Amino acid sequence: MNSRKKISKSKIGGKRLKDIWAQVPPDYYDRGNLLQKLWHTKKLSQVIKLLPKQKKNKTINILDIGCSSAVLTNEVSKALPKSRITGLDSYEEAIIFARAKYPHLKFVVADAHNLPFKDKTFDLIICTETLEHVINPKKALEEMKRVLKKDGRGIISMDSGSPLFHIIWYIWTKTKGKVWQNAHLHEFNSKLLEGLINGSGFKIQKKINSHLGMAVTFLVTTAIK
Repeated sequence: MNSRKKISKSKIGGKRLKDIWAQVPPDYYDRGNLLQKLWHTKKLSQVIKLLPKQKKNKTINILDIGCSSAVLTNEVSKALPKSRITGLDSYEEAIIFARAKYPHLKFVVADAHNLPFKDKTFDLIICTETLEHVINPKKALEEMKRVLKKDGRGIISMDSGSPLFHIIWYIWTKTKGKVWQNAHLHEFNSKLLEGLINGSGFKIQKKINSHLGMAVTFLVTTAIK
């Protein structure tokens, strides 16, 4: 993968990787940071627009990969009240926090590179602002494709890697967002991300740019062979 920044697990070590993930407090998204809230409220609106319509008497199985403390997971469950939703994250403390706050939802501590589910389990997979934090984004995407049903859909969203985003991100990690320093193991731009998605067996159905061009959201389905 041609990203401008690559950090392998062997280079930083498993313990160091966990330390990087654990920099962000489990309740970070519940602390009322205004700028962070504005960013994620807009991101949530993009995800909600791409959700499938709830059909009568049909349960939608949903997996939210990289759910953290499950703020978005819970909002999706409100939008699709008859869904069966599972939040997944490798950061155990965040999952413990999410389980306590949202006892009506299911949560799993697991690695995005090795999802603990059978093939073709989910109707919908959501992955927002996560691929830049995993060791092997392509492997994570391939796992998403494996557990997605043939007629299912995926929603993948993250920053676009635009020049404006890099400026804002640099300032953010030096000031209010210091907990995010070194948290991005990979840097993408929109074109690289699109190529990675296509190369992992997905077909892009829709692409939405938002946040003044600083974020991009894709609606994907499994590619027809």
